[in-house]
Amino acid sequence: MSIVCRNLKFLRKQKGWTQQEFADKLGIKRSLLGAYEEERAEPRTEVLELISDMFRISIDDLLRRDVGSQKESFLEKRRQQKMATDRQMIEFVPVKAAAGYLAGYNDDEFIEELNTFTLPMMGAGSYRAFEIAGDSMLPTPSGSVIVCHKVDGWEEIRNNEAYIVVTNREGIVYKRILKNNRSKNKITLVSDNPQYEPYAVGMEEVLELWQSDAVISKTGQQSRLSVNHLADMVSHLQDQVSMLKKRIKD
Repeated sequence: MSIVCRNLKFLRKQKGWTQQEFADKLGIKRSLLGAYEEERAEPRTEVLELISDMFRISIDDLLRRDVGSQKESFLEKRRQQKMATDRQMIEFVPVKAAAGYLAGYNDDEFIEELNTFTLPMMGAGSYRAFEIAGDSMLPTPSGSVIVCHKVDGWEEIRNNEAYIVVTNREGIVYKRILKNNRSKNKITLVSDNPQYEPYAVGMEEVLELWQSDAVISKTGQQSRLSVNHLADMVSHLQDQVSMLKKRIKD
């Protein structure tokens, strides 16, 4: 059996998935997966890319390295390496993993398989980083990485601070939060880009809250806004704040 075919079978069994379950995750027919594992067909590049992302293993390792041949599994070694550093490890959730995160945010095994990095200025604590998409939080550009710490519940929310908010309905969003002190079962999510209207979310919908500690973006991603555009944004924000204050008082 070729190395890549052996690796596919090993990784599937390590997860405890049936051929049908693995095939469904890859978006292929079970018979095709069976052909891969039995070395009757070679996996296509797009299938290898999906498996690489799913298990955080390079395509080169899939093709050349027998990941199940050692006494300790390849994934277990990765976990040990991640724990060996003295610095705080920050788990990274890219945009392409957002859908999987909604299902696996409370699954230790899923979290352990996320790629990690460290930042020298982050102190002790539990951190996670989320890649954001879209222009709702301009001037923070799409593609930025938001490094956050976990917040437990309404009481710990700091008014008008930026948060990663995870809900079943909206998925993973990056917004400022306004609290209504008269009602602890709702929060208002506000975009920095005034073109997006604020909206309310019930606390029962919120799966996780992560308060922003740092924003990482490439130099080329930084937005270049004109003075007139900035003035319009400030004016619109002032109008929104006035409107929100009125709503809260009502």
